[in-house]
Amino acid sequence: MTKVTAQLSVSVDGFYAGPRHTGDGDWMQSAESAGFFRLTRWVTHATAWRERQGFAGGEQDTNSDVVAESFDAAGAYVMGRRMADGGEVPWGEEPPFRAPVFVVTHRPRQPLLRAGGTSFTYVTDGVASAVEQARAAAGDRNVAVAGGGSLVRQVLRAGLLDELELHVVPVVLGTGLRLLDADLELGEKEAIELTPTRVIPTPEVTHIRYAVGGRAPLVLDDRGSGGGPTKITG
Repeated sequence: MTKVTAQLSVSVDGFYAGPRHTGDGDWMQSAESAGFFRLTRWVTHATAWRERQGFAGGEQDTNSDVVAESFDAAGAYVMGRRMADGGEVPWGEEPPFRAPVFVVTHRPRQPLLRAGGTSFTYVTDGVASAVEQARAAAGDRNVAVAGGGSLVRQVLRAGLLDELELHVVPVVLGTGLRLLDADLELGEKEAIELTPTRVIPTPEVTHIRYAVGGRAPLVLDDRGSGGGPTKITG
């Protein structure tokens, strides 16, 4: 059955990039970029990622297997406009996705067809519509929410995400773009429950996969008050 999945590399303190770049300068020289590339170093060193980009070399290791698995599982992608625009030139004429990509945007644009099976369809009627269209295109494979972090939060907030995989990199950024932020619009006594289904540790990154259980109330746990089951004797 098709699942809607998302994955992001994050620091131990929960950031997926450095502070947001809002100026007119080169993004590659920004603090946002510096944080992002530190967190995704394990990806760019992986043979599976480099092969998709048309690059030679890389490490054929557990991290590369995780990258290959994620590419193989995706039958369609959902992506934010900022990520799509930023990647359009670097990805070139044959982007690494090799599947339909549905871009959530407020600015209409004609579909963009690329070599290797990648197409970009610009969806202007909301994230739920983009996910629905991606499901229809994915066949028996998954819909991968490719990011960025703001889009992942939108999908999670809407209750559309089935699986979240965090690649936790052993670094503390201190500040930056936080993945799980207040705009999830949770109530004061409400949480989104996750169930770990797989943990793969490596020296560079720990891959933690969660099943997303949805919103649930936070209930007072009074076990520390001395209550609880009464021991029956005799």
